[in-house]
Amino acid sequence: MTKRFYITTAIDYVNGQPHLGHAYEKVITDVIARSRRGLGEEVFFLTGLDEHGQKVQQAAAAEGKSPQEYCDGLAESWRAFIAKLAITNDDFVRTTQPRHQAVVSAMLNKLHAQGDLYKAPYRGWYSWKEETFLTEKDRRPDGTFDPSWGEVTELVEDAWYFRMGRHQRWLIDFIEATPDFVQPSNRRNEVLGFLKSETLADLCISRPKARLSWGIPLPFAPEYVNYVWFDALTNYYSVPVALGDAEATAPLRGFYQPSTLNPQLALWPADVHVIGKDIVKFHAVYWPIMLQAAGVPLPKKILVHGWWQKDGEKMSKTTGNVVDPVAVSNEWGVDAFRYYVVRELDIGSDGNWTDAGFQSRYAAELANGLGNLVNRSLSMLKRYRNGVVPARHDELAPDAAKAVTSTVDELRQYHLQGALEAIWGLVNRANQYVDQTAPFKLAKEPAQAKRLDEVLYNLAETCRVLAVLLTPFIPDSAAKIAKQLGLPDVPKLFTEAAWGGLQSGQVIGEVAPLFPRKDVAK
Repeated sequence: MTKRFYITTAIDYVNGQPHLGHAYEKVITDVIARSRRGLGEEVFFLTGLDEHGQKVQQAAAAEGKSPQEYCDGLAESWRAFIAKLAITNDDFVRTTQPRHQAVVSAMLNKLHAQGDLYKAPYRGWYSWKEETFLTEKDRRPDGTFDPSWGEVTELVEDAWYFRMGRHQRWLIDFIEATPDFVQPSNRRNEVLGFLKSETLADLCISRPKARLSWGIPLPFAPEYVNYVWFDALTNYYSVPVALGDAEATAPLRGFYQPSTLNPQLALWPADVHVIGKDIVKFHAVYWPIMLQAAGVPLPKKILVHGWWQKDGEKMSKTTGNVVDPVAVSNEWGVDAFRYYVVRELDIGSDGNWTDAGFQSRYAAELANGLGNLVNRSLSMLKRYRNGVVPARHDELAPDAAKAVTSTVDELRQYHLQGALEAIWGLVNRANQYVDQTAPFKLAKEPAQAKRLDEVLYNLAETCRVLAVLLTPFIPDSAAKIAKQLGLPDVPKLFTEAAWGGLQSGQVIGEVAPLFPRKDVAK
């Protein structure tokens, strides 16, 4: 039994429709998942929805629906969204699913039995809009709270707490000894800075059912519901347990009764959690401590991406300063959208979407770069050799080998932008090769027939290599290249990008533009 490469996105809160940030996270995670399949690994890719909480309860009431009915409708929209983006997730978790709730209850019961959870009174200022208690640090100099918090009132109530503070020193030591746990390094430094400068308080994990009914009841105190942390974060772990991963289930022995165990399934620990920078503390502080306390192995990596702006400003629905990933994909093609967000924004930094930048990359890199290379290479093969691949020739083999090695190396390190740069190095080299060899001139000279064969093979085989390398990024276009080459499909593994895969005598298919040029109104 081989452990699968297990990768997750954050689960999205169902208080609205998906936007560019959601799309970016899904796409980069999908690129990583596809690339790992290309490396020959078995992959399990999880995404899904966070469906509990006061905002959902209030939104459902406003629409005259039950919370479950409200969530069911939004869940269909989110599923359609990820399908539109060609996301290859293996499972879709919803925190309202019984399989998830059973694991959350088991974890809570185990921690309660161990004495890690306790009940105590709490007095504090509560933001109803953000569903969170505020501290003195949240006050403005005049003692008031910023209007962004909405209505703030003082609450006094009993609550359940998780003894998180006792694990602070352990977590500091763990992160210092495991430099790859939080990446990029600037995010790791942020987490360590926080842990070393702040005293970690115990974590409030409940809300009284009288105030919030839409949540998972605490199994040992059903007059309370679980608040956020043990619900949402546990999704990454609950799915492997529910699917019968025996090693994942073992720490819950005595608290969770699996309906089935699958001895062939090994998912946990997660290899990568892909998240946005706004939820680093929850994933790099709360989550590892929760797991440590429960005796569950920790995930191997928290990979943190940045945020998008639009035209240098924060995106806002009220000002209309937004990017609709579905509208862009409908107009330009989903591959163009996927290409731009990965090429423009490397994992870690913040990015800036401009329509002009998108259109420029589409024209220069997709239409005139890759698209032009494939179209003219295969059109010449049709015109000069009736679409029949000539004998193998290895003139561009070193360039292709370099691109393959660099692409794979970059993908192993989660450097998606660097991988695309390596691939486009080969695209540019092959376009340069057309200009240098001038096959359209060779075709006019019968004495140059052998040389023309050599050039045409090098170009066609380069197109095949590119199809393999591009599959994680622009899968539909990669499949189109393979079809135009007359291949049944794109080779699945990066090892098949080795030079010489295109056989002499192969008859190519119909040639059509990959990225039609668009006239954009000035």
